[in-house]
Amino acid sequence: MSDELTRILTAAARGVFPPPDGGVTVVGPPSARDAGVLAFTAHAVVFLDEDPEWIRERLAAVPSDPLAAPMNPVFLAELLARTGRSMSTIDLLTVAPALPGGAGGGPGLREIADPDHPRVRRARNYRDGVRVWAADGGLLILGRGLAGRWECAIEVDEAARGRGLGRELALAARRLVPAGEVWAQQSPGNARSVRTFQAAGFRAVGSEALFSLVRPSS
Repeated sequence: MSDELTRILTAAARGVFPPPDGGVTVVGPPSARDAGVLAFTAHAVVFLDEDPEWIRERLAAVPSDPLAAPMNPVFLAELLARTGRSMSTIDLLTVAPALPGGAGGGPGLREIADPDHPRVRRARNYRDGVRVWAADGGLLILGRGLAGRWECAIEVDEAARGRGLGRELALAARRLVPAGEVWAQQSPGNARSVRTFQAAGFRAVGSEALFSLVRPSS
């Protein structure tokens, strides 16, 4: 296992990115669970337990602009077939610094010990140490995800939308994590979610395709 991805993510959270040189960095995975591709501005990172030379050969064969090749469906499909993994989508990757305050600053949050919620069950496939807080009309999920980073996800009931609850939950995530950063992924087509996290101070740093050992519906 490699800690190189941890260094890349930590630097990106602080605004220091790989050089925008059109290159692709290939590193080992940070754990047996984690594999995938990150795309920053004009630079990509493939983190996979596979032969780097084979990865570069397949990249060169992708029928697209070289800058787009690492996130091209043809290349991603080859990696998935090679590894026997699955993926859900390509996400927008966002990050925000932690804030002081703790749970008391949230929208009436109460921690729940063992929720039987599909979003929570899914989170446990991708994150360790998952904790969940409920608010009237919503959920906040925190855990340690890719390369040990803090990650959050939120869920807002349809009846509770339009009141700013999503933004408050995302802000609460920033207060609940220790010093450092908290990350969140949004599907680029989910404009409502993207705007919610932007309003809570999360900034886009790149895109991410995670390869899972479980099927997306699990």
